[in-house]
Amino acid sequence: MTQRFDAIIIGTGQAGPPLAARLSAAGMKVAIIERGRFGGTCVNTGCIPTKAMVASAYVAHMARRAADYGVAIDGHVRVDMQRVKARKDDIAGRSNRNVEQWVRGLEHGTVFQGHARFESPKTVRVGGELLEAQRIFINVGGRALVPPMPGLDQVPYLTNSTMMDVDFLPEHLIVIGGSYVGLEFGQMFRRFGSRVTIVEKGPRLIAREDEDVSEAVHEILAGEGIDVRVNANCLSVRRNGAGVVVGLDCAGGGREVSGSHLLMAVGRVPNTDDLGLDKAGVEIDDRGNIRVDEQLRTNVPGIWAMGDCNGRGAFTHTSYNDYEIVAANLLDSDPRKVSDRIQAYAMYIDPPLARVGMSLAEARKSGRRLLVGNRPMTRVGRAVEKGESLGFMRVVADAQTHEILGACILGVGGDEAVHSILDVMAAKAPYKTISRAMHIHPTVCELIPTLLQGMEPAE
Repeated sequence: MTQRFDAIIIGTGQAGPPLAARLSAAGMKVAIIERGRFGGTCVNTGCIPTKAMVASAYVAHMARRAADYGVAIDGHVRVDMQRVKARKDDIAGRSNRNVEQWVRGLEHGTVFQGHARFESPKTVRVGGELLEAQRIFINVGGRALVPPMPGLDQVPYLTNSTMMDVDFLPEHLIVIGGSYVGLEFGQMFRRFGSRVTIVEKGPRLIAREDEDVSEAVHEILAGEGIDVRVNANCLSVRRNGAGVVVGLDCAGGGREVSGSHLLMAVGRVPNTDDLGLDKAGVEIDDRGNIRVDEQLRTNVPGIWAMGDCNGRGAFTHTSYNDYEIVAANLLDSDPRKVSDRIQAYAMYIDPPLARVGMSLAEARKSGRRLLVGNRPMTRVGRAVEKGESLGFMRVVADAQTHEILGACILGVGGDEAVHSILDVMAAKAPYKTISRAMHIHPTVCELIPTLLQGMEPAE
């Protein structure tokens, strides 16, 4: 027997539950389907648990630096990985339970647990139940990419998800992948006490960033004793007793790294391969992302895709913004669209890297005349006082309109301070809107007006 609803939501990541709540509040009968843990990647294996572990790693790092601040700690700083994991599990578990209680408590919502598969553009099967609705919203997220690699099927390896089960200290962690996930885990476990080697197939870390940003991040990690290997363009792995060896070159006898554990951190893929999208006629691209328009509609009327599975952003904040766009168009007669938002993200190494809008390289490619401001964190009083003055700030603006095109802050507090710039960009106001503002002293943010007052033509 078919159960009929006004809307079906597949997945409970960052977009699904708030949309279910809005639709339920509007009086719609909503089916919410979840095959695994409520809350999606962010709550269970992404932002929340990993940042809880980053916080533990930061405390260990600062404890080792205690003498720099005139604080004496007698004895060796020891990290109890079981307690680190227990703290992380408690924080993530509370978030997971809160999401589940929220969706189960919706007045017009019904939760189905199981794997959803389309049987037509309007019907979805979950176990023995067949559900039908005129509106279906896909919010199934993504998972770690594990690409073909010689020998990988013969060795144990970890991903960002299985790292959440680690309650021990790897002797030597080899991380394949020199971008966000790899660098965050690499620094984290180095601070816990592991030897760490990061392997990147390209010529530099975080290739999407400007070269000087990549270089600065490399120096920060190397300064903590992390071994970084780049130009590893022909990777292979093999067992070495209880450990693993990663070959970096194709030539026999080439470079290789031996370690105790291997983490694969080379990207993510959308969870779209087992939804029966072909039966619904939903189009995907060559990476498996569901094709959507500016309002997150698929090519099939009545079906939307939100979050990591649509290729329009791979962050918690972009997923939540997807919900806001869909809800605004459906319920508020507010024609919001994806292109309204400004690219923004952060990498949570320490110090963090925050980025909004264009990089300097991207701005140069746009053909505009540019103004650029740079300031090292050594000239930010708050950073110096905290003893955390690594990194720098940069803002790029259009020389003619004075509109801010992009910014990066690699430095303490940068992930918060950058929003001062982002908000002015969203308002499409000139950079002097900030440069003439009076900010509070002593903060990291107070140096942004000073930085903008020194804008100069790009070379």
